[in-house]
Amino acid sequence: MSGDDDANRQRDVVVYGEAPLLGKEPAAVWPEGEPPPEAILPIAERLAIDPRYLGRGVTAAFLDSGFFAHPDLTQPRNRIRAYYDVLLDKGGVHLIREPDGSMWHGMMTSTVAAGNGFLSEGKWRSLAPEMDLVLVKVGHLSRVKHDDITRGIRWVIDHKDEFNIRILNISAGGDYESSYLTDPLCRAAEDAVRAGIVVVCAVGNAAHGQNRIIAPASTPAVITVGGIDDRGDPRRGKMGTYWSCYGPTIDGLQKPEVVAPAIWVVAPILPGTPTAQEAELLSLLNTTPDDELPRVIREHAGIVPAIDSVRDDPPYLIRQFISSRLRDQKVINGAYKHVDGTSFAAPIVTSIVAQLLEANPALTPQEVKRIIIDTARRLPGVAVERQGWGVVNPAQALMEAERRRPPALR
Repeated sequence: MSGDDDANRQRDVVVYGEAPLLGKEPAAVWPEGEPPPEAILPIAERLAIDPRYLGRGVTAAFLDSGFFAHPDLTQPRNRIRAYYDVLLDKGGVHLIREPDGSMWHGMMTSTVAAGNGFLSEGKWRSLAPEMDLVLVKVGHLSRVKHDDITRGIRWVIDHKDEFNIRILNISAGGDYESSYLTDPLCRAAEDAVRAGIVVVCAVGNAAHGQNRIIAPASTPAVITVGGIDDRGDPRRGKMGTYWSCYGPTIDGLQKPEVVAPAIWVVAPILPGTPTAQEAELLSLLNTTPDDELPRVIREHAGIVPAIDSVRDDPPYLIRQFISSRLRDQKVINGAYKHVDGTSFAAPIVTSIVAQLLEANPALTPQEVKRIIIDTARRLPGVAVERQGWGVVNPAQALMEAERRRPPALR
């Protein structure tokens, strides 16, 4: 993927090796009966979380292809404690205050895990909206290298105590399959767990016929997350699997361990980009009276040529075009859209881990993983290899974390 316009399309691209794997094909091949944007529920409602725990006092590090200091992370309190660019060997949060086309993927993964929904008056908040963050850039949107992810993990380990990092989220994968016994990336992930960090990895998307489990998701000690499709509202009773990768790994290990929502997940749009401009205009037009549509389109000429081209059509045709465009671009409103891919299932699990560590800071990475696995719910009629131990269950996991509190924390 190259070029500012392409980079800003903001479809879910999970950078796995030489070429990006698209988290979703164009809308024309989406499943039939997809929910309209207004029917998508916030993650907190879909997973029935315990509202007492918001990730307070917990810091998670994120490795990704780029980040932006979005208001959902910086307002009213700036929760980004550090930013470091492995490629340039420099850091500072000031480097991510101006948006560019490489930032959207990491911005979305970090806000899915820790966003407080500031631009939506709290509606599209994460499960851990009080969690602090350390952001580490390990590649570009079109390429994340095996060795750079390894360097990013090593940096996180080296700065664990400085920022009190308890969790590491990795929504990217290396260049190739290899045994975890010898692979430097897997060994770095194992070292992070030994250092006391819970490592959560996206399993990857089985796009274009590929179904490989690559590092670091293939590492035994990490929590590897696959995807489910709950149609944006589990009350619909149509829970199914998302087309994420599944094991065994090259070493014969079953992955993923658990699954979480990987589609109809709402995330912020990168401000100041063509995607943001189009979303803002579409949202405006969607609430504009029919007789005002031509005038509003003229006043915003040049932003989206396709919209300009229907200006003189009858209002009902303009309205049909707007509805179609909103659906195609996955727009919720001018500031948010829905995204998909295991890139976003993993941060949901990261936010659950933050809740567990808030409830019981004494938990080790091994205990956290055991709790996540033991409390997961199996999906009936779905092969075990595709779902592992099942769908994450935050409420039950928190009850178990509380039960394990040492006397000093009760």
